[in-house]
Amino acid sequence: MLPALRQSASIARAMEGRVRNRPKKGEATPIKAALTAADTACQEAFLVPLADRFPQVRVEAEEDTPAARRFAPTGDALVVLDPIDGTLRFFLEGLGPYAVMAGLAFDDEYAAALVALPREEIVLEAVRGGGARLSLGEASPRPAVAQADGGRVYVSHDLPEPARRVLRAAGWQPEPASGGAISVAPLIPGVRAGLRLALDSDRVSIRGRIGLLIAEEAGARVCCESGEAFPHGIHAAARALLVAANGDDLKVLQRALAAGVAP
Repeated sequence: MLPALRQSASIARAMEGRVRNRPKKGEATPIKAALTAADTACQEAFLVPLADRFPQVRVEAEEDTPAARRFAPTGDALVVLDPIDGTLRFFLEGLGPYAVMAGLAFDDEYAAALVALPREEIVLEAVRGGGARLSLGEASPRPAVAQADGGRVYVSHDLPEPARRVLRAAGWQPEPASGGAISVAPLIPGVRAGLRLALDSDRVSIRGRIGLLIAEEAGARVCCESGEAFPHGIHAAARALLVAANGDDLKVLQRALAAGVAP
């Protein structure tokens, strides 16, 4: 499904600055309510070819579009799709990188993942046990490797200021990013780590976990708030996501998280 994801990412990039927010009714926050024509177009660009080839899979799609109704209601394979991750803050407002993502899950765990950062012209892919690959622009895919290069760290847009101060004290530059971008942060050139804290929930969403398979396959360290490895179960409780290229950087993230959640 990589060509379909690339098409979705191209649509998102082409529609930047050309669409308006059409909020969904009944959502608790403006962030969850955000919806644009780009979201629905990107979703259909991915789901139509998926339905043509694999109608037997179950699909958990972000938006209610025609192709989303073409899939089986039950089955062993689940495809989770987020056509534009970070619609309000990152796609419409341009606060930082947004993402286009799809994950394939069996037995409540991701087995394969695709993440595109359209503005950065980056596409990442991985199959569990098969390593990860990165494509930059029109270049051929190459192995993706987590690296602590540069001083930037992707963080959730509402990360508390005490946590940001810890990161700045370490010489890092915290930058807001969508959850999808945070999950693959140390694979992005010039970005060494990512920190996400779900302030309004008891867990990172299942869509926010798609990129973690790619990060792990690229050798990154991925932890939750307890310091333990982030759970592979896509519905497992985990309020924070820390991803870094090495243990030293992970310790900085842990100090920042402790400062951010301190009473």
